[in-house]
Amino acid sequence: MIDLKLLEHLESYLTESRKERFIKVLSQRTKHFTVATEDVYQLHNTSAVIRSCDVFGIQEVHIVEELNSKRIDREIAMGAQKWVDLNRYNSVKDAISSLKHKGYQIVATTPHENDAMLHDFDVTKKSCFFFGRETEGLSQEVIDQADCFLKIPMSGFTESLNISVSAAIILQHVTTKLKQSNVNWQLTEAEQQEKRLDWCKKTIKSYDDIIERFYQE
Repeated sequence: MIDLKLLEHLESYLTESRKERFIKVLSQRTKHFTVATEDVYQLHNTSAVIRSCDVFGIQEVHIVEELNSKRIDREIAMGAQKWVDLNRYNSVKDAISSLKHKGYQIVATTPHENDAMLHDFDVTKKSCFFFGRETEGLSQEVIDQADCFLKIPMSGFTESLNISVSAAIILQHVTTKLKQSNVNWQLTEAEQQEKRLDWCKKTIKSYDDIIERFYQE
């Protein structure tokens, strides 16, 4: 439980438009779907995926850095890393174990499997979409652990899309379909309050000084 009086105090430092923006954005956020990237080489690709997650209301992103460990490119993400929660893992095994423990089915996005086309995907299931490396794709470990496979329909000579493009296409489709369903996909009231507090921390200058004064009063 967060301190609601503290949240109210912090939000008094925000403009009305900023407060309204926080509430509006959070009303469209979800943890019903999440995204994982596996050892993506090109830094801008992971950053662009994070940006797409923010755009389409995905609150959490999971980054596996078993082979590659790189900082998020702030210019490409355009500040999205402030608003999206990043979870980092040193191994695919740890990532999948954590996600399955939270109730997510593992969805391997790959053009080489034909389990489900994007338009047939069941949005009612809590899902984590895994995106792999630029050239090799997903590791065999992810393929073996996947609960299902997802494929974007293509009709050209090219058999694959850039990871960030694939993520944007999939997220736009599944989030639109999700919001048309009867699934309870939104963040809980407590989760929304927690994020409002977190976003205040990332927005307000002299945050630490304000907190210190608040608890001294």
